[in-house]
Amino acid sequence: MRNFLPCYRGQLAASILRQISRELGPQEPAGSQLLRSKKLPRVREHRGPLTQLRGHPPRWQPIFCVLRGDGRLEWFSHKEEYENGGHPLGSTALTGYTLLTSQREYLRLLDALCPDSLGDHTQEEPDSLLEVPVSFPLFLQHPFRQHLCFSAATREAQHAWRLALQGGIRLRGTVLQRSQAPAARAFLDAVRLYRQHQGHFGDDDVTLGSDAEVLTAVLMREQLPALRAQTLPGLRGSGRARAWAWTELLDAVHAAVLAGASAGLRAFQPEKDELLASLEKTIRPDVDQLLRQRARVAGRLRTDIRGPLESCLRREVDPQLPRVVQTLLRTVEASLQAVRTLLAQGMDRLSRRLRQSPSGTRLRREVYSFGEMPWDLALMQTCYREAERSHGRLGQLAAPFGFLGMQSLVFGAQDLAQQLADQCLTMALNCDQAAQRLERVRGRVLKKFESDSGLAQRRFIRGWGLCIFLPFVLSQLEPSCKKELPEFEGDVLAMGSQALTSEGIYEDVIRGCLLQRIDRELKKTLGANDVSCTLDGCLEVPWEQEGADEETEAEREGGTCPRQPGSGAQIQPLCPPPSQGTFQS
Repeated sequence: MRNFLPCYRGQLAASILRQISRELGPQEPAGSQLLRSKKLPRVREHRGPLTQLRGHPPRWQPIFCVLRGDGRLEWFSHKEEYENGGHPLGSTALTGYTLLTSQREYLRLLDALCPDSLGDHTQEEPDSLLEVPVSFPLFLQHPFRQHLCFSAATREAQHAWRLALQGGIRLRGTVLQRSQAPAARAFLDAVRLYRQHQGHFGDDDVTLGSDAEVLTAVLMREQLPALRAQTLPGLRGSGRARAWAWTELLDAVHAAVLAGASAGLRAFQPEKDELLASLEKTIRPDVDQLLRQRARVAGRLRTDIRGPLESCLRREVDPQLPRVVQTLLRTVEASLQAVRTLLAQGMDRLSRRLRQSPSGTRLRREVYSFGEMPWDLALMQTCYREAERSHGRLGQLAAPFGFLGMQSLVFGAQDLAQQLADQCLTMALNCDQAAQRLERVRGRVLKKFESDSGLAQRRFIRGWGLCIFLPFVLSQLEPSCKKELPEFEGDVLAMGSQALTSEGIYEDVIRGCLLQRIDRELKKTLGANDVSCTLDGCLEVPWEQEGADEETEAEREGGTCPRQPGSGAQIQPLCPPPSQGTFQS
């Protein structure tokens, strides 16, 4: 916390500057057509009987499982215990888990945890860990937590649980990325800078989860090699039993680190609230002067690093950029097209049914059912599956640039599909509309959906293009260009605002040059003239939502007030603000 909080404080100041600068621009982007939904993201509660591998030694035992609407999984000894309000046998937030439904695949993963013990499980007893085939398994694997092994009674039950658990994992994982709150955006930027200062360039999935969960994942990843070297040789057992014991040990360490991170963030919460209020008062009166001073320093920096930067971009980025942009476009385009198909089919079906029963209970039930489509995991699975199809190809293209955040990228495309579906239904299903109005509005809604989905695709590509290429370019320029920054430190300090730093302006210059190339490639790929103007240095993020801000760990436990809307990053503030309308939830 001592090493991280200085980065966090600096990014909080930058986030307030960005929020104020965006307020000075247009308040409602003209390009956004659909109404903004105020619904919070959620998953449908799912419950039912399962069997779980638990105990010492581990044995399959019947339980009653409940997935809560906030993505938390609980399991009870039996259904009556749950219905009577009893305490669960166990519970976990689904943040960071990966779901597997193949026993063979899971056993390969388990064997890889303790490679020195490979083959030992052949010498164990016949009924050793997971030797007996499991008909309909649900394996929840986590890099730093104990694995959870469940089994359903039928294939249908397994399928229903798979959809529910995947929805819960995605909901828990993107809690910070969906938020526009200054503190949330500042936190993610602070984590990135903190890791860069330690020599880690490249985006990955470590930022999935709440603030405390993210800090815990960062620390666990740092300490995992040492922890493995110190403790693994002393673990009892062999083969898979030893690997299982290793996950139990990791779970205990993770719980201790998470408790410490949560306590540290709670302790920082009062200072953060005071700092945000103070920054608002000090930055707002001088914002115009700050932006002018910042632009002058950025211009000088751009001149100094232009040669090495252009050389790096031409040599490393330009050859791969067309394929990356095209693959990103296919990823999001297919997912949103599947959403449009679902919406059109749903409106046609609803119109037919409402003509048969234009009023009463049937009307309300049908309208409600259609309005819940974005949260119906079975219906939306077609859209979500499209977002996963390019996973392998895009991962291969991005890996040479150090980008390992494919799970985050897929979650972003899936969230976008859900958000646009929800917004479209918000417009189509105003409470006073009857069947005949729905028929008239159908074409208009779908046309506006097409417009908003086009804007959303461009922002998705720009945001994830930056996530893939920016850390790599920063790492390539680190030895040569970063040493130029002390020359500008005096000018930046003379501005007298912690919202501006030479490092932040330096990154913005590089970001601006990358965005110019991404926009140019977008125009070629889309064949369109209406790609939004280059936001020189403006950070485009994959998820941006207003009205869906999730509370941080400290705010949930500390009972503080919800944060104000906005997003945090150091930007080129004189550019037009990016369109937000297609990213509301």
